[in-house]
Amino acid sequence: MRHRKTAVKESLRPGVSNVKRITVDRDRTISFMGEEARVYATPRLVSDIEYTCRELILEHADPGEDSVGMEIALKHLAPSLPGMTVEISVRVAEVDRRKITFEISAKDELDAISAGTHTRFIVDVAKTIERLKAKAARRAAQAG
Repeated sequence: MRHRKTAVKESLRPGVSNVKRITVDRDRTISFMGEEARVYATPRLVSDIEYTCRELILEHADPGEDSVGMEIALKHLAPSLPGMTVEISVRVAEVDRRKITFEISAKDELDAISAGTHTRFIVDVAKTIERLKAKAARRAAQAG
Protein backbone atom coordinates (compact mmCIF):
# COMPACT_ATOMS: atom_id res chain seq x y z
CA MET A 1 0.00 0.00 0.00
CA ARG A 2 1.41 3.38 -1.02
CA HIS A 3 1.46 6.11 1.55
CA ARG A 4 -0.17 9.24 0.15
CA LYS A 5 1.63 12.36 1.26
CA THR A 6 -0.82 14.90 2.67
CA ALA A 7 1.43 17.26 4.59
CA VAL A 8 4.59 19.24 4.05
CA LYS A 9 7.88 19.19 5.89
CA GLU A 10 7.73 20.61 9.40
CA SER A 11 10.33 23.22 8.38
CA LEU A 12 7.67 24.97 6.29
CA ARG A 13 5.63 26.50 9.11
CA PRO A 14 4.02 29.81 10.05
CA GLY A 15 6.60 32.55 10.46
CA VAL A 16 9.04 31.27 7.83
CA SER A 17 9.84 34.11 5.43
CA ASN A 18 11.63 35.19 2.30
CA VAL A 19 12.68 38.60 1.01
CA LYS A 20 13.50 39.33 -2.61
CA ARG A 21 14.82 42.56 -4.09
CA ILE A 22 13.95 43.35 -7.69
CA THR A 23 14.94 46.25 -9.89
CA VAL A 24 12.03 47.64 -11.88
CA ASP A 25 13.34 47.22 -15.41
CA ARG A 26 11.56 48.26 -18.61
CA ASP A 27 9.98 44.82 -19.07
CA ARG A 28 8.27 45.18 -15.69
CA THR A 29 6.57 48.47 -16.57
CA ILE A 30 3.34 49.55 -18.25
CA SER A 31 3.56 51.31 -21.60
CA PHE A 32 -0.06 52.19 -22.35
CA MET A 33 0.17 55.72 -20.88
CA GLY A 34 3.38 56.63 -22.71
CA GLU A 35 7.04 56.82 -21.78
CA GLU A 36 6.67 59.46 -19.07
CA ALA A 37 4.13 57.34 -17.18
CA ARG A 38 6.03 54.03 -17.11
CA VAL A 39 5.63 52.38 -13.69
CA TYR A 40 5.82 48.86 -12.23
CA ALA A 41 2.91 46.95 -13.78
CA THR A 42 0.49 45.19 -11.44
CA PRO A 43 0.65 41.88 -13.38
CA ARG A 44 4.45 41.89 -13.03
CA LEU A 45 4.15 42.66 -9.29
CA VAL A 46 1.80 39.69 -8.93
CA SER A 47 4.22 37.46 -10.85
CA ASP A 48 7.19 38.60 -8.76
CA ILE A 49 5.22 37.89 -5.57
CA GLU A 50 4.21 34.43 -6.81
CA TYR A 51 7.80 33.53 -7.63
CA THR A 52 9.04 34.82 -4.26
CA CYS A 53 6.53 32.55 -2.50
CA ARG A 54 7.35 29.62 -4.79
CA GLU A 55 11.08 29.97 -4.11
CA LEU A 56 10.42 29.78 -0.37
CA ILE A 57 8.32 26.64 -0.78
CA LEU A 58 10.99 25.00 -2.96
CA GLU A 59 13.53 25.46 -0.16
CA HIS A 60 11.38 23.10 1.92
CA ALA A 61 9.92 20.81 -0.76
CA ASP A 62 10.84 17.23 -1.51
CA PRO A 63 12.31 16.32 -4.93
CA GLY A 64 9.54 16.14 -7.49
CA GLU A 65 7.38 18.69 -5.68
CA ASP A 66 6.53 22.21 -6.78
CA SER A 67 3.65 24.56 -6.15
CA VAL A 68 0.86 26.27 -8.04
CA GLY A 69 -0.94 29.47 -7.19
CA MET A 70 -4.58 29.16 -6.17
CA GLU A 71 -5.55 32.53 -4.73
CA ILE A 72 -4.23 36.06 -4.52
CA ALA A 73 -5.68 39.11 -2.77
CA LEU A 74 -3.42 42.06 -3.34
CA LYS A 75 -3.53 45.83 -3.12
CA HIS A 76 -1.20 47.81 -5.37
CA LEU A 77 -0.86 50.93 -3.24
CA ALA A 78 1.68 53.16 -4.96
CA PRO A 79 3.65 53.39 -8.22
CA SER A 80 7.30 52.39 -8.48
CA LEU A 81 9.41 54.10 -11.11
CA PRO A 82 11.77 52.38 -13.54
CA GLY A 83 15.14 51.77 -11.91
CA MET A 84 13.72 51.64 -8.39
CA THR A 85 14.43 48.66 -6.17
CA VAL A 86 11.38 46.86 -4.86
CA GLU A 87 11.63 44.67 -1.78
CA ILE A 88 9.04 41.89 -1.62
CA SER A 89 8.57 40.24 1.77
CA VAL A 90 6.56 37.05 2.12
CA ARG A 91 5.78 35.23 5.35
CA VAL A 92 4.01 31.91 5.83
CA ALA A 93 0.80 32.72 7.70
CA GLU A 94 -0.87 29.30 7.60
CA VAL A 95 -0.10 25.73 6.59
CA ASP A 96 -3.13 23.52 5.94
CA ARG A 97 -1.70 20.21 4.77
CA ARG A 98 -0.38 21.11 1.26
CA LYS A 99 -2.07 24.55 1.10
CA ILE A 100 0.27 27.37 2.13
CA THR A 101 -1.02 30.90 2.76
CA PHE A 102 1.41 33.82 2.76
CA GLU A 103 1.16 37.37 4.05
CA ILE A 104 2.72 39.73 1.54
CA SER A 105 4.19 43.20 1.70
CA ALA A 106 6.25 45.14 -0.80
CA LYS A 107 7.97 48.50 -0.74
CA ASP A 108 10.20 50.55 -2.95
CA GLU A 109 12.83 53.05 -1.82
CA LEU A 110 10.14 55.58 -0.83
CA ASP A 111 6.77 53.93 -0.22
CA ALA A 112 4.89 50.81 0.76
CA ILE A 113 3.61 49.65 -2.62
CA SER A 114 1.68 46.46 -1.93
CA ALA A 115 0.03 44.34 0.76
CA GLY A 116 -2.10 41.24 0.74
CA THR A 117 -2.15 37.44 0.79
CA HIS A 118 -1.26 34.65 -1.61
CA THR A 119 -2.10 30.96 -1.34
CA ARG A 120 -0.20 28.19 -3.10
CA PHE A 121 -0.76 24.44 -3.23
CA ILE A 122 2.14 21.99 -3.18
CA VAL A 123 1.88 19.41 -5.97
CA ASP A 124 3.66 16.30 -7.14
CA VAL A 125 4.97 17.35 -10.57
CA ALA A 126 4.67 13.90 -12.18
CA LYS A 127 1.06 13.49 -11.03
CA THR A 128 0.25 17.01 -12.21
CA ILE A 129 1.65 16.25 -15.67
CA GLU A 130 -0.50 13.10 -15.83
CA ARG A 131 -3.63 15.12 -14.93
CA LEU A 132 -2.75 17.70 -17.60
CA LYS A 133 -2.28 14.97 -20.22
CA ALA A 134 -5.68 13.51 -19.28
CA LYS A 135 -7.30 16.94 -19.67
CA ALA A 136 -5.62 17.41 -23.07
CA ALA A 137 -6.97 14.01 -24.15
CA ARG A 138 -10.50 14.95 -23.04
CA ARG A 139 -10.19 18.20 -24.99
CA ALA A 140 -8.96 16.40 -28.10
CA ALA A 141 -11.82 13.89 -27.85
CA GLN A 142 -14.33 16.70 -27.53
CA ALA A 143 -12.90 18.60 -30.50
CA GLY A 144 -12.56 15.66 -32.81
